[in-house]
Amino acid sequence: MTGLAQTANPGSGRTVISVDAMGGDRGPAAVVAGISHSAKINPDIAFILHGPADELAKLVARKRILDGRVEIRDASDVVSMEDKPREVIRSKTTSMWSALESLRSGEAAGVVSCGNTGALMMLSVVRLRKILGVDRPAIAVLWPSRAPQGFNIMLDAGADISADEHDLLQYALMGASYARNGMDLERPRVGLLNVGTEEHKGRTELKLAHDLIARNAKNANYDFVGFVEGNDLPADKADVIVTDGFTGNVALKTGEGTAGLIGSLLKEAFRFSPLSRLAALLAYTSLNRLNKRIDPRRVNGGVFLGLNGTVVKSHGSSDATGVSAAVKLAFKLAQSGFSEKLAARVASAVSLPQDADSTNE
Repeated sequence: MTGLAQTANPGSGRTVISVDAMGGDRGPAAVVAGISHSAKINPDIAFILHGPADELAKLVARKRILDGRVEIRDASDVVSMEDKPREVIRSKTTSMWSALESLRSGEAAGVVSCGNTGALMMLSVVRLRKILGVDRPAIAVLWPSRAPQGFNIMLDAGADISADEHDLLQYALMGASYARNGMDLERPRVGLLNVGTEEHKGRTELKLAHDLIARNAKNANYDFVGFVEGNDLPADKADVIVTDGFTGNVALKTGEGTAGLIGSLLKEAFRFSPLSRLAALLAYTSLNRLNKRIDPRRVNGGVFLGLNGTVVKSHGSSDATGVSAAVKLAFKLAQSGFSEKLAARVASAVSLPQDADSTNE
């Protein structure tokens, strides 16, 4: 094992991030390259890396910047993308389990994994437990937008395919807290995704959630902008967009596919003729800026909200850039004390759902 220069102790000077090195499509080499990039740009970060010790030690040894900043925890088994979540929780020898244990024990301030989303969520709930008052954790993702901060937050992106009005209220509270601590938005704008902006449209639970979210806005320190539509995801109308996991996941995958299509069509167009290739050369700087703005790797990382700890799910196909982006997000949230602030926000909600019999009390 390589020695860890600093621990998760607040007085140590470095924040430790626990990283599952296995489970991603590109293997542990991409993960090690990603944490190496993070180490270069952030001297205040260290890592606990989980996976087969012999294999990881060779990869880490090639990155001089990681010397003294990584501890390797041997974990012989890997959670594959095909593994069923309920089967995964029976094994305590996987790199994913080991990564979460470092957070649970207090050795690390956050977890990053490129592995199976369903398995990671189930293991996180089992090992870290849900925050008191949260019924369903949610996955929050960053969506490139016209907003001044450059991104909107959407949740849930697939932690649970269904959500009632009570869950949607909790998503609004958690999303607003994430916007404050992850994006420095003092009073975020919250919108509820629907098939139209009119109050009479949508399913019953959406209409009920509309009233609950509006009632909590003042005391929970956010502005509720009401119903929003799909074309508002990249707009400057709401900083936090709330929806159920089924709708959110479909929207997310559609957005990723569309971004990929635009990128490939632009390349095809600029290769069409000598003049178009010249135009591409002249527009290189602007095209590069556009690519960075819509590159999903640079906003990589879905945060699991509602747990007793910071867990960031990196995309399964993440390269070094994507892993580094996920680590950066985990570090920022850990530095802000996000989990504790989120728990306090949920606990302080003033208009929580009540039974019909008690509404007049």
